[in-house]
Amino acid sequence: MQVHRWSTLHQRSARNRLYWHGRIKRQLISLKKRDVHIHIGVSCCGFFFFFFFFFFFFTGYLELLPTGGGKATMEVINKYVTIKTHIEDAPKEADFDLKTSTLALSLEPGSKGMIVKNLYVSFDPYQLNRMKSHSSSQKTLRITEGITPGREIEAFGVARVVASENPEYEKGDLVVGFVTWAEYSKMGSDGMIKKLDQMDFPLSYHVGILGFSGLTAYAGFFEICKPKRGEKVFVSAASGSVGNLVGQYAKLHGCYIVGCAGSEQKVRLLKEKLGFDEAFNYREETDLNSTLKRYFPDGIDIYFDNVGAEMQEAAVANMNAFGRVAMCGVISEYVDPGKRAAPNMLEVIYKRIKIQGFLAGDHIGLFQDFISTTSDHLRSGKLCPLEDISDGLDSIPFAFVGLFRGDNIGKKIVKIAEE
Repeated sequence: MQVHRWSTLHQRSARNRLYWHGRIKRQLISLKKRDVHIHIGVSCCGFFFFFFFFFFFFTGYLELLPTGGGKATMEVINKYVTIKTHIEDAPKEADFDLKTSTLALSLEPGSKGMIVKNLYVSFDPYQLNRMKSHSSSQKTLRITEGITPGREIEAFGVARVVASENPEYEKGDLVVGFVTWAEYSKMGSDGMIKKLDQMDFPLSYHVGILGFSGLTAYAGFFEICKPKRGEKVFVSAASGSVGNLVGQYAKLHGCYIVGCAGSEQKVRLLKEKLGFDEAFNYREETDLNSTLKRYFPDGIDIYFDNVGAEMQEAAVANMNAFGRVAMCGVISEYVDPGKRAAPNMLEVIYKRIKIQGFLAGDHIGLFQDFISTTSDHLRSGKLCPLEDISDGLDSIPFAFVGLFRGDNIGKKIVKIAEE
């Protein structure tokens, strides 16, 4: 009996060991499965965390970053375009660089400064003179001063206020004035900017036809040239941002208007869409003097010059007595310093021709008249806005270089951000 009892107890003990061994094994397996799930969960969370971190960081939307004092400050990664070195000849895309910097969207209390998000920026040939190591134009005005390689480039544009310590401006206000070729611009209390009255027009209009390009055309034609109804007007670079408006103003004023441009497409546009009486492709003309005699058999009363060089010489040779020449630009000389206009000065003296250079800023007093007149013409459909808009900050080098290849039709603008 004792042997039997021992055998029974031994069998029970063996069954118990098997039971607990199986139970412990099942628990361990369960724990391993849970551990795997935990590791998978942690790995997934880690992956998504780093994915979103880098996405927001590199796209400029990582905005809540703690400062040294522990207080959260809004920051953005600001992209901007600059020149690598001074540009002495025709610009190339390789002359430009796209850079980034961290910009805190906060200002010193009482600083009267502002930070704006740029929406549209302007491109104008005169900016090339600012990019040169030396140019007489750099000593004229603040907005024509030389640009230091690596620094942001000023340009006329439309923007929205994102931070302000200036009591005249609030976050969300639309402004127009001199900003930079950048996603954001920071300006002090002396910034050349003002609140924008959109007047139900597209924002891009305020960079071109209702901006400095429009004022240049208006002031140059009406204030410098003093046109009379029926006079004969010639405008060079007639499909450009200023020239196309001069031609339209001249036609509305009752003048006979002829323009020149660099392609047959542009010539057709001038005549069929903008109402020019005649137009020609200067690239196909070998003798500009004879060409102008053909289009102006009775002579030219007004020449609006955007190019200089041999075109100016030919125009002056065909001017009538008391003719007026408005010197707006000499783009041919910007890219080739060896080109200089040499009009026959005897023609100028004996025909009493007035040749006058001008800057739009000299005529800021005309701004309200210009806005009122131009807005009325736009609403009535008598003026046709001509815009050439590219998208994105990255397109700036190509867009700017294109001005000097004759790529643009109308006002060249880059849209940097959605309105």
